[in-house]
Amino acid sequence: MTTKSALTDREIKDLRQRLVEERQDLQAQYEELEEASFSANQSDLTGETGFDEEYADAGTATFEREKDLSLVNNLRDLMERIDKALAKMDEGTYGMCDRCGKPIEKARIKALPYANLCLKDKQAEERVR
Repeated sequence: MTTKSALTDREIKDLRQRLVEERQDLQAQYEELEEASFSANQSDLTGETGFDEEYADAGTATFEREKDLSLVNNLRDLMERIDKALAKMDEGTYGMCDRCGKPIEKARIKALPYANLCLKDKQAEERVR
């Protein structure tokens, strides 16, 4: 028994365009952060400080580096989720819950076009964490 997505072809086309545009924006942010990280000098990357540097400056540099790393990981995760949603569109399985196979609620998929779980299964996943 195959259940069909609650989305029309037109809605899927519009969501594909949104996903592609969002993917491009995320890629640009990702590349900007990567470039900023790689352009840092070696002592910034290793956290090594000279005798003349203040401990607070070293702590700030470490915090900034950790923040950038976290942002890069979040961007990478979002891009992967978008790529999976686009692949599901190509396969004809977009808008279907990965866990139960039922259609994802239209309001949910329009709010989060890369959502892969219906609301019920997402809530169940959140309760487990």
